Amino acid sequence: MRTAAFLGSLTLLTATSAFAQDADLLVFDYSGFENTAFHQPFIEKHGSSPQFTFFGDEDEAFQKIRSGFRADVAHICGDSVTKWTAGDLLEPWDISRIPEYENLNKNLAGQDLTGGEVYFIPVDYGSTAVAYNTEQIEAVTTLEIFKDPAYAGRITLPDVAADSYALAYLATGVTDWTKATDDEFEAASAWLREVHGNLRTYWTDPAELAQLLATGEVVLAWAWNETLPTMQDQGFPIGFEREPAEGSSLWMCGYVNLKDGEGTEDKAYDYINALLDPVSAQALLDFGYGQANERGMANFSDADRTAVGLGPIDGPVLAQLPTTEELRNKQAETFERIKAGF
Repeated sequence: MRTAAFLGSLTLLTATSAFAQDADLLVFDYSGFENTAFHQPFIEKHGSSPQFTFFGDEDEAFQKIRSGFRADVAHICGDSVTKWTAGDLLEPWDISRIPEYENLNKNLAGQDLTGGEVYFIPVDYGSTAVAYNTEQIEAVTTLEIFKDPAYAGRITLPDVAADSYALAYLATGVTDWTKATDDEFEAASAWLREVHGNLRTYWTDPAELAQLLATGEVVLAWAWNETLPTMQDQGFPIGFEREPAEGSSLWMCGYVNLKDGEGTEDKAYDYINALLDPVSAQALLDFGYGQANERGMANFSDADRTAVGLGPIDGPVLAQLPTTEELRNKQAETFERIKAGF
């Protein structure tokens, strides 16, 4: 689960929503993704953007849909997919109507959830790794640095169970959380409990994290890759280490096809195809996000990707693929207890 601030600086572009919108498609989304640069092929075909309505986080969105709110497609992240599928909110996508589906990054698409049907189309992705003040920390070689008493009170983790557990699994030797055993879950939880005592706070959005780093309140963070270009633009001495010994994480978000939508199904496919069109990749990368379409990302050099924290790396990667609903719930519930000091 991510929050509305997940898109950071994209919220500056909400003025685009003042223009005419297509009444035949309602997109339930994070604020900022209404940016017209992300779906220009849809506008070229239909003359305007879809209608958008926004949520603060995915649990809020889930409850709103469960309560009867109707939209046509929704933007959620990989760790939420099983919950939405189990809640009977979704209908499968017809991948024969999504030409770029065969070009999706297989590490992001993962496995089909139910009987070969596809309920989730990844669109945007990013990395989560160690951000640090290079004037205070010379280098990061291991995730055990989060336990280092030298940095006690100057460390922050995301207030997101999925991202924080991704860190803890990596630190305890797990790179595929879809196969995590009960013992591995307990080991990751114990690691987070130990790190909890070293933290200044849990950051809730990228703007807060940037402020914590800029003021020197924290010198070490588990952070989304958008932090790298944001802090570099401010002239901040930042390192973004994706290759410690234990590895780093990769998150992905995308779109689901909601049941009982009142819009036009053809336009739902036009919208997802516009987002996955290679021409949309540049706009996403401009804000630090990769496009799930490998054909679109092929237009960028390794240097282009590295500049926003998405370059090729040599090391373990935990992809935040959909997990079982049981594991997702255990992570969320235990994370809240850890934050409360238990």
